[in-house]
Amino acid sequence: MSEFQIVYVPVGVPTFHLESAQKAFVDSIYLLKEITAGQVIFPEKMLLSINDLQTFLEPLSPDLVIFQNVTFANAAYMVEVLRRFSCPIVVWTLREPMIDGGRLRLNSLTGAYAAGNAIRTSGRGAFPYVFGAPEEEAVKRSLTAAIAAARVKWDLRHLRLLSVGHTPDGFGFGRALDGEMQRQFGVVMESIEARELINRAKAYSVKEAEEYLALAGEKMVGLGQIDEKNRLDFARLYKAYAEYVKEHQIGALSSRCWPDFFTDFGTPVCAVLAMLNDMGIPAGCEADSIGALSMYIGMKLSKNPVFFGDPVSMDETENTITYWHCGTAACSLAREESGAAVGVHCNRKIGPTLDFGCRPCDNVTIFRVGKDADGKFRFFVKAGEALDKPKQFTGTSVVVRMAEPVERLVKESVRAGWEPHFCVIYGDCVEELTLLGEMLGVPVE
Repeated sequence: MSEFQIVYVPVGVPTFHLESAQKAFVDSIYLLKEITAGQVIFPEKMLLSINDLQTFLEPLSPDLVIFQNVTFANAAYMVEVLRRFSCPIVVWTLREPMIDGGRLRLNSLTGAYAAGNAIRTSGRGAFPYVFGAPEEEAVKRSLTAAIAAARVKWDLRHLRLLSVGHTPDGFGFGRALDGEMQRQFGVVMESIEARELINRAKAYSVKEAEEYLALAGEKMVGLGQIDEKNRLDFARLYKAYAEYVKEHQIGALSSRCWPDFFTDFGTPVCAVLAMLNDMGIPAGCEADSIGALSMYIGMKLSKNPVFFGDPVSMDETENTITYWHCGTAACSLAREESGAAVGVHCNRKIGPTLDFGCRPCDNVTIFRVGKDADGKFRFFVKAGEALDKPKQFTGTSVVVRMAEPVERLVKESVRAGWEPHFCVIYGDCVEELTLLGEMLGVPVE
């Protein structure tokens, strides 16, 4: 697989104050090297002519262009970039270094208007825009967010998403078509029946599954208290999923859960999905493939497992929503007080499932890739805080205080037809998700 390529394109003309431009050029490279761990391609000197620009761009195949007017440059510079590349473009305007009644030193802002006009009239749509000097913290934050969003867009083009079984009746909101996922996100979907992994699990001996039982035992609290047959069947199923994921290079998956794993296998898949989430493989239940895609995006941005569940309770006095599910949360999300406690399924009374409240976090993001009434993709993005609360119901739960009035949020999201599964991302990813939506042409609500 090729590496993600970031290219810094500093353009200008030699008729402005080149000493000021050179300082901004050097400082910009320093910042970009810092926030990309050195993984940025840049020219040896400022690109002060179309010929310089063409020579620099010729061998490149970027996944993100950071286009900066170190001085004013007309729209022809941006047109040259647009002609060659279809990747996302960040337009970065430098702050005028001095206002003293003397000459205009850079005129970067006018150049940005020319570049922005070229992008929009080309039909490209929205693009990330950054204003300010390299030493400004807001500039660093905005560039970091744009790079993270572009990297996720790139990651999506290399994602293989597995659908294990079909959604239950009445859960069609999670179904995804191969073609639409490929067209909108670049994602390759694979599908198998749940019985394929069930049969693979049944074929393993106890000895073959010992390693997976031990791995789970290191992370879970109370696994040994689960009925021995269910405990061993869980280990077999965990091995079946984990090895299939590895063999087929699966980056995320959605899995059918009820009723098959209760009726045909006798042991729930919940704890298996929890272990996969801890392994860095986003794993959603109830065969919600679009939910699994949401989890993947959240995990890539936050570098942490995400919580996946239903909004089940609202408290207007605390301004909170409780998100809950039967017990698929990653063990690493558990509160220290309880650890990754194990229990039995709330309805079927069969284990193992996870049974704990999630740890607090000052900044979380509620996220969902959904569809509108016309079947077009959209993003749900809201900010909040995960509170330090014990489990609210049997299963796994997290209580989130929202950044906006919760009663209005719930009413509007229900009326807008949002799906009943959401991700709670451990981190503030609002800006990144908004930029990713722009890069993908997906509206953010």
